[in-house]
Amino acid sequence: MALNVPGVVVMVFFYLMVLGTGIWASFKSKKEIKNSSVDPIDMALLGNRGISLVVGMFTMTATWIGGGFFSTLAEMTYIPSSGVKEAVLVVSAYTTAFIICGFVFTKPMRDRRFVTMLDPFHIKYGKGVACLFTVISLITDFIWVPTTLISLGAVMHVILDVSYTVSIWISAAVAITYTLLGGLYSVAYTDVIQIILMFLGSWLCVPFVLMIPAASDASNTTLHFNTTGGYPPWLGDWEEGSLLVKVDTFLFMVLGCQAIQPVQQRILSSKTSDTARHSCFFAALAVIIFAIPPAIVGGVAITAALSKYAI
Repeated sequence: MALNVPGVVVMVFFYLMVLGTGIWASFKSKKEIKNSSVDPIDMALLGNRGISLVVGMFTMTATWIGGGFFSTLAEMTYIPSSGVKEAVLVVSAYTTAFIICGFVFTKPMRDRRFVTMLDPFHIKYGKGVACLFTVISLITDFIWVPTTLISLGAVMHVILDVSYTVSIWISAAVAITYTLLGGLYSVAYTDVIQIILMFLGSWLCVPFVLMIPAASDASNTTLHFNTTGGYPPWLGDWEEGSLLVKVDTFLFMVLGCQAIQPVQQRILSSKTSDTARHSCFFAALAVIIFAIPPAIVGGVAITAALSKYAI
């Protein structure tokens, strides 16, 4: 496949838009530090606790919506052993996690003005426990960040025929640059741009996916194995007796999402506890909306003859 020049041009434009937004936000944060007695560390980590409701809703949503979210849900729907059932399980867990976080954690965490989610453990149990949890938190970040970059690199490689490695390095360089320049301010404002672009881009794909010939066969494989086409049911075919395992997975994800620093960071950086709570509720709804396009793509992909349609 030849290099997709128009696609590369558009992608470069999007990268420059995100980078420009991050640089603008960095100047905004530095201006606040210069014109007031703001602690630079507080500004870098929490945006001076001044993230508004609108920005907060977008950046809270961005804690889970990213490249890994789209590629994982599409793949889950595509794999017969998981299907849409597994995708619904994951989305339900994320949504429930945001709702619980909004009701339970936003007010005590924000009103007590903690700096990180580990501060309560430090106060209650001391440095030893806090250090242990810090290591665990770092390990999860080291695992999570590469999944996002790998997903983005894979998409750019398939669609644009750009080198897989180059895509990952460029994405990482852009993210590191605006984060170092402006801290959370840059991250939050670039999240707004990225969430808008991901929403428009993902839903823009849906009508084109549904127009391909394979989409007309997708309804035939919703519940039953299509013996004519040889396609498995894309709603999923869970193994008998796996219900308890699925419940365990659901609870693990719901409770595990509470102990994620980026989520708690958005709570702590909000102007008020009410702002943080409403941001969590918005994110809970947004996860459901963002999950629909990749589920459709995965369902149609099952019935698509890849060699015939060159998808």
